[in-house]
Amino acid sequence: MSSCTPSTIPPVECATFREFCARFASGVTIVTARDSGGSPLGLTASSLTAVSLNPPLILVCIGHNSGVLPQFRKSTHFAVNILHEGQELLSTRFAAIGADRFAGVEWKPGKAGSPLLLDCLAQVECLTHKIVDAGDHAVFFGEVIDGALGDGEPLLYFNRGYRSLSPLKATSGETLEPPDTFE
Repeated sequence: MSSCTPSTIPPVECATFREFCARFASGVTIVTARDSGGSPLGLTASSLTAVSLNPPLILVCIGHNSGVLPQFRKSTHFAVNILHEGQELLSTRFAAIGADRFAGVEWKPGKAGSPLLLDCLAQVECLTHKIVDAGDHAVFFGEVIDGALGDGEPLLYFNRGYRSLSPLKATSGETLEPPDTFE
């Protein structure tokens, strides 16, 4: 049995790692919270992961260079708004630096006050459970306290571009149903 010692094997170069990550398709979300004055804040993120069913936990990652990170750290709650196809402009708006991201965007406060964007594929509101600094990101663990479901297909991001979900096809041409759960 062999083992790798981190000090003996150097990490992959950043550019190569970015290429690896670009090959992973992910959904697109807008993570929102309120600052200490009650103003809404948010950013586009593709790092949403289900962590636990009991208690219901998710995680999202926010880069240390994000201008809204200090306000997110102070917030007791946050929401994840999962975008559907056709919301590329909303995603781009919340990814812009220095813009008033909420200008002209319709939203409502969630159960704990976090901004919930209207007309999303799904919304999840969380109590901030834990924040862990890992590399150049802060990992926010959230305990899910509420949520809502919308209709449509997800907005996907793959290889530095937005993509559309198309039905999975078997070699016989029949449509395949994805599994209900993954292990």
